[in-house]
Amino acid sequence: MNAMLRIVIADDHPLFREGLRAVLSKESDFILLSEAQDGAQALALARELQPDILVTDLDMPGMNGLEVARRIQLEKTPVDLIVLTMYREEDMFNEAMDLGVRGYVLKENAVQDIVAAIRAVGEGKYYISPSLSDYLVGRSTRARTLLSQRPALETLTPMERKVLKLVSEEKQTREIGELLNISPKTVENHRTNISAKLGLRGSNSLMKFALANRRIL
Repeated sequence: MNAMLRIVIADDHPLFREGLRAVLSKESDFILLSEAQDGAQALALARELQPDILVTDLDMPGMNGLEVARRIQLEKTPVDLIVLTMYREEDMFNEAMDLGVRGYVLKENAVQDIVAAIRAVGEGKYYISPSLSDYLVGRSTRARTLLSQRPALETLTPMERKVLKLVSEEKQTREIGELLNISPKTVENHRTNISAKLGLRGSNSLMKFALANRRIL
């Protein structure tokens, strides 16, 4: 872990940001670089300042926290994400994990959990609010089961995994190409290769597989 952790926080509620600021200011090894009031501003600050950690609310106007995470993942912006949320939905948790989020903190526990979350993520670990630990166990169990059923998943290249993930999000070929900066023909080639590796046959078999396992892929 770096001697100092450089942090950006994003939340559309000024009073909540003020509370986070007060908590973080007590830690001598935390540097609060800036604050954002919406997702677009959070993404711009992540690109410009390249903090160690971006702490962002999931539910923000315009671009929400999940979209911020998606952009950061696709652009390979060198920042670790901690998300704050009021929601306990397991699907939302899984989507955040799929997008490379390192910390998942319930807002009701944020004052108590945020320092521990930042320190854990700063050390290269994950942090999940303790009351949501069952979600992580369930996610790991489902992933192991799927891998045992389709061991060829491990043979997919990083680009093939990205294409498969976007297929699971019901993205069309052209849209996948735009997101990954590759041609539609290259996307189709990846789809063909993925289907061959996984033994999927039929025009809609890849889509059906991806949708059925979208929270695991």
